[in-house]
Amino acid sequence: MTIYFNNGVYQNKEDVGVSIDDRGYYFGDGVYEVIKIYEGQLYTAHEHFTRFLQSAQKIRLDLPYTVDEFMEIAGKLMVDNGIVEGHVYIQATRGVAPRMHNFPGIDSKPSITAYAIDNPRPLSKLKEGVAVKTVDDIRWLRCDIKSLNLLANVLAKQDAYEAGCAEAVFVREGIVTEGSSSNMFGVKDGILYTHPANNLILNGITRRVVLKCCAENSIGVMEEPFTLEQFNDMDEVFLTSTTSEITPIISIDGRTIGNGEPGRITERLQHVFEQTIQHPSHKLN
Repeated sequence: MTIYFNNGVYQNKEDVGVSIDDRGYYFGDGVYEVIKIYEGQLYTAHEHFTRFLQSAQKIRLDLPYTVDEFMEIAGKLMVDNGIVEGHVYIQATRGVAPRMHNFPGIDSKPSITAYAIDNPRPLSKLKEGVAVKTVDDIRWLRCDIKSLNLLANVLAKQDAYEAGCAEAVFVREGIVTEGSSSNMFGVKDGILYTHPANNLILNGITRRVVLKCCAENSIGVMEEPFTLEQFNDMDEVFLTSTTSEITPIISIDGRTIGNGEPGRITERLQHVFEQTIQHPSHKLN
């Protein structure tokens, strides 16, 4: 029986109720995070919950817990649900109030819910790679906020799914930004390229782990915008996310990247990433 966290109370899933007047339901007025669990340990949880609070602050939502308290909640859900390999999902909305676009009064409190579920590593995709499809980036200009407003991402992911692809790659005015639920990387002549962490992308936690791994292993990095033409011409391409880790991309819009197999630097970074999993409490600088 799955145990959920619901506004300070731990409940069976069947007992958790959400009001129709919740602003997350009406407006997507909230933020969320996903924290990976490896071998019964939370991975980079401090970084995830720091970003969770930062996202909330950016939408002027005050949350009643600290990073450490959120980590305790996640840890309890992991233990109570017996999760060894999986993830914790948590979201916070602006709360329950009559439907109106402006913020509710001071009596309204945030609604915070969370759960932990099994989710095995995507080992076959990590080894064999995936295909992706490019789509126009029609999202708003605050992609740095991990908000519940994901309709554009959902539509992009569905386009990719219907094309037989694992991910959609957003392209804004000719520039590759990120995936519908991932960050994008390319390798050219031994140098790693990725879009800078500005308002046009979410600064993924796994993205940050990869950049730290590059710095520690003498892999050059260029955080700068690159075009779709440059993306297609990369020697290697991969995507990163909490649940996808470092997944090689072997084709873009049906065009094979390199020799159609995961590249040398991609595999090297996968190996280094594996080592970070063995130390899930390590901190990013």
